[in-house]
Amino acid sequence: MKVVFLDSDTLPHPVEHPAWVTEWVNCPATEQTTQAVVAALENADVCITNKIRITPAILQSCRKLQLICVAATGYDCIDLQACRERGITVVNVPGYASHSVAECVIGNLFALRRNLIRYAQIGRNGWHTSKHFCVHDKPILDLKDCTLGIFGNGAIGGQVARMASALGMNVLFAEHRGRASLRDGYHRFEEVIARSDAISLHCPLTPATTGMIGQAEVSRMKPGCLVINTSRGALINENALIDGLESGHLGGAALDVLSVEPPNGSEPIFKCEHPNLLITPHIAWASRDGLAGLARGLTRNLEAFKSGLPLNVVS
Repeated sequence: MKVVFLDSDTLPHPVEHPAWVTEWVNCPATEQTTQAVVAALENADVCITNKIRITPAILQSCRKLQLICVAATGYDCIDLQACRERGITVVNVPGYASHSVAECVIGNLFALRRNLIRYAQIGRNGWHTSKHFCVHDKPILDLKDCTLGIFGNGAIGGQVARMASALGMNVLFAEHRGRASLRDGYHRFEEVIARSDAISLHCPLTPATTGMIGQAEVSRMKPGCLVINTSRGALINENALIDGLESGHLGGAALDVLSVEPPNGSEPIFKCEHPNLLITPHIAWASRDGLAGLARGLTRNLEAFKSGLPLNVVS
């Protein structure tokens, strides 16, 4: 069997090759065009992809393809319906980085609530001019007793909730927008938006969740509210977020994901000069343990498919 990893550079950790694989091809970064992806997948039985999109046009030309392994938890890069129509199994790797992403969220909360970005700058460039042993430039807020709104209660959202609760935060889980009844332990979407001192997004990207944080939601947030997104960039209308930051209504934001990745560098978010805006290049998942867990998960998925009992099937 031939296995092709379309964007292998996204996983800087060795993946164990099962003995039954006769050919394994690592493509560091396949260009996102139908022609390039089809060429890379020539005669492939198995495709591994992290973020390279697999479209119906690509599948139509890849007649041998039996399995698509998504090297991630989110699988919005795959046209699942087209895969079902062609009998192609699609699997993902859930839970491999739940702790890593949750730690990133908590770290971002500390950074934003304590204005660490600004204070790190002062420590290097302004402290030496102070008349006192310390510099009080921005408010420093504790996490204890503040309210964290979590949107998405999967493995990552649940882990964030446990960590936040251990720090003395009040946690609110948001119900799906517009749902008539509330599940136990959930609060209305609009209530969580209005009551939270910080919100953290952990939803899959679907037509229903795209742009779920827009102008209306930002305007209903408490003054000084923080927005943290380690899920998918398109959950947020970035222009609405920028408006909230630049108007002073929002206290800050930590974005590990953007609506277009990689960005071209000219997006409006990069022109926002808010002192409490933290942008990282989609690395919340990529701790050493997270990378190792993903590699193990890929190997397990390959072995399970070969045995005839595939794991983590999403198609």
